[in-house]
Amino acid sequence: MPSFAAQQCLFRAYDIRGSRQHFTTDFIQALGKAFAQLYSVADCNSTAAPAKACLPKPSIDLKRTVIVLGYDVRLGSDIIAQRLANILTEYGLQVIQLGLITTPMMVFWAEQHSGHGIIVTASHSAKDILGIKWLVNHQSPSHAEIQLLWQKTRTNYACHLNHAQTQVDAQNTLTNTTAKSICNQPFNLSDAQVAMTYIEAIAQVFKQIHPCNKPLLKDNQQPPDTLDVVVVIDCMHGATSNIAQRLFEHFCQQVIMINDTADGSFPSGNPDPTEPHRLKQLQRSVRQHQADIGIAFDGDGDRLMIVDNSGKVVTPDHLLYLLAQVALTEHPETLCYKSPVHSQLPSQILFDIKCSHHLPKLLSELGATPVLSKTGSSFMRRQMQHSAGQIVFAGELSGHFIFNDSRFIIYDDAMYAVLRLLHWLTAYDAHGKKSLTDITEQLPAMVSTADHYLPMPKTLKKDDALVVQLTKFCQYLRQLVEATMAEDSGDHWIATSQPSLCRCSMSRQYMTSKQAKCLFPVGTKLSCIDGVRLDFAHGFGVLRQSNTSHNLTARFAGDSIEDLRDIQAKFAALCRPFDKKLAEQIVAIPAE
Repeated sequence: MPSFAAQQCLFRAYDIRGSRQHFTTDFIQALGKAFAQLYSVADCNSTAAPAKACLPKPSIDLKRTVIVLGYDVRLGSDIIAQRLANILTEYGLQVIQLGLITTPMMVFWAEQHSGHGIIVTASHSAKDILGIKWLVNHQSPSHAEIQLLWQKTRTNYACHLNHAQTQVDAQNTLTNTTAKSICNQPFNLSDAQVAMTYIEAIAQVFKQIHPCNKPLLKDNQQPPDTLDVVVVIDCMHGATSNIAQRLFEHFCQQVIMINDTADGSFPSGNPDPTEPHRLKQLQRSVRQHQADIGIAFDGDGDRLMIVDNSGKVVTPDHLLYLLAQVALTEHPETLCYKSPVHSQLPSQILFDIKCSHHLPKLLSELGATPVLSKTGSSFMRRQMQHSAGQIVFAGELSGHFIFNDSRFIIYDDAMYAVLRLLHWLTAYDAHGKKSLTDITEQLPAMVSTADHYLPMPKTLKKDDALVVQLTKFCQYLRQLVEATMAEDSGDHWIATSQPSLCRCSMSRQYMTSKQAKCLFPVGTKLSCIDGVRLDFAHGFGVLRQSNTSHNLTARFAGDSIEDLRDIQAKFAALCRPFDKKLAEQIVAIPAE
């Protein structure tokens, strides 16, 4: 009897994702039952949705738990979604099928009901990868909750083999149903309903921020006072292909689309705008059409990259800073002349550990408190939802951006985020400039590597991963440098074998305090919340374990190419005692 051992690898830090060969019929049946159990016992009396929309009035039984369900463009995603809908319906849950949508649109529709939703998507991954994301009571699952779902799925397999037992089990364990409902059917919303309700909700946001604008017209008429901008949008054949043109033509005078045919074979490449050279076509199109901005979305519409009017890719660090400025400038308290900058508790901006060394200073200059976070938009969303509104914006190097001002969903909606940016650029003549290029050229220059994946090396100790050993070593170096700051850095030899300070595999080696300060200069800042991050005087580096694959991820940046190479050399020297090949790979990572 199969135990789904191969499927365990699908249950990752943020979602379910992996090779399509693992998404077998038996697995989907067992997983669907696990979802039914999860939603049947969930508390449906959650708080009201922050996104207020003029909802259609379908024949939905609101006495039952409502689950919204959609899928992305990948080959097979629609089949999996239909199977999950049928299973959930069999167990007495009310399913609203949304069809082909983005992940943020699924979240938006979940917020209109009880905060429960599922979308079959593998986001920006390659075409042979499938996946599933979900919400329970308005929240994405934690890693522990994802692992619990895996355990339920595995347990359910035996019940799935015996259909009669499945019916009995449903009666005994599901709290929201008394029997299998034969006549209950999923409810299908039309594509027009799904899209226009979402578009109108976003239009209401800008009506609040810019009340002088006229209301959005109905019946597909062109709204007045559209933004005087030319935009080029690259959907990368992903889920935004189904909505982006309709949405942006409501707000922008000229919209030029590329790669906007929904195609799960992804003929132009992986739907990942952060991949090196992935935006070449968009850059050419921006220059060709003399556009004001180029916009690229990932496969499920929760990540964003942009190109300025000169055809240059705006670094995610700079984009994060610009969107943070939008969030602070347009915060409800700011618009009411009660700036959060001068409040007793300054607004916080959350950014992940892979962002540049310039970003905290730039955010502080805006009057906000910069807060470093571990990588993962789901982690950031949870922090925001429990911050009592103090965290007004969050962003990641990977292109996830989240607004938290009670106007829209607290989720990384890439289309919504770039519309906020476009309205802000038009309404506020930032720095007295007229173009995005003029604005970004005023930001600090730096040379960086991309967020680079490296194979996970074997460790010298079975009980410690390499990142754990590196963390211990860096913590020891910091203690060593602090302990010898008052001494001359001559040839005084210090053993690193003190067990109270370092139990890593370096404990058998010796170094001078001068060598220690070379690797860990005075003033270096160490963060270990997610791997190892070191901030130096003229740059930073980070090495961490990926949450979505069996790899290390690394990024380095410096104020100049010389600073960048120096920081890479320092990280290589720190890693060389543990793995020489890794040290060579770090030095070889090219600058962007």
